[in-house]
Amino acid sequence: MSRSSLLEYFRPNSRPSNDTALVWRRGYRTVRWSYSDLLNVARRVASELTARNIQKGDRILLWGENSGEWIAAFLGCMFCGAVAVPMDAIAEKSFAKRVAQQAGVRLAVIGRDLPAPESVPALALEDLSDAARETNQAGLTSVPALRSDPVEIVFTSGTTAEPRGVVLTHANLLANLEPLESEIARYRRYERFVHPIRFLDLLPLSHVFGQLLGIFLPQILAGTSVFLDTLNPAEVIRTIRTERVSVLVTVPRLIESLRDHVERDLESRGQLAKFRRNYEESAHEHF
Repeated sequence: MSRSSLLEYFRPNSRPSNDTALVWRRGYRTVRWSYSDLLNVARRVASELTARNIQKGDRILLWGENSGEWIAAFLGCMFCGAVAVPMDAIAEKSFAKRVAQQAGVRLAVIGRDLPAPESVPALALEDLSDAARETNQAGLTSVPALRSDPVEIVFTSGTTAEPRGVVLTHANLLANLEPLESEIARYRRYERFVHPIRFLDLLPLSHVFGQLLGIFLPQILAGTSVFLDTLNPAEVIRTIRTERVSVLVTVPRLIESLRDHVERDLESRGQLAKFRRNYEESAHEHF
């Protein structure tokens, strides 16, 4: 299935508007956005960018923790043709400054607690939906995009050398998504038994793999992306249970931490030996 651009995944009729698209934590509060909420805020962001005279090809620094506003800002850039320059939330201020200068960003959309690069206008991620709500969306349509158009510039995270950015186009990201979409189509009839598939994405959205598993694949599956503001194993396990997570998106190091946490819990209850026995016996079983 060949797509003309990533915009095709985010049409108003791409999925039911009341589907829960995003879940994330802000302080002690859990925020849930439907697909309609996400699309509305993303279009408001696009309107705000247009009102600030951001044009197709202009670069926007996107720096903050994983959240619904982060994704809305990323999609808002796509809708108006701007190029996102995503930055890891834990990046050093000096590195972000060098990236902003090298990329020639015209606007920074950043977390409230992060320092804005000098001489660059800034919007707070946390205030994005409220600020954008004041912008008139009348007649707003997405800027047409080609597969060859750039979507983002991803920079290396090294601090000992000058930043090196890689320009990724719609075609680059679609090259990863289209084969997955084609294979998913073969098994989509079975998805109803586990709908909605929920992804707990613990990777930064500034990383391409985090984007694919936190933004695009859940959209293809009409699933839900869940974000967490901690890597504490106990909190991760609690979230997997309470949010009924289907897929954990993380790195091997955290998987090892989760395993250690589970084993310590079983050992404290005197059940570790039995668990290991059952685990070994089930190694060749089919489930």
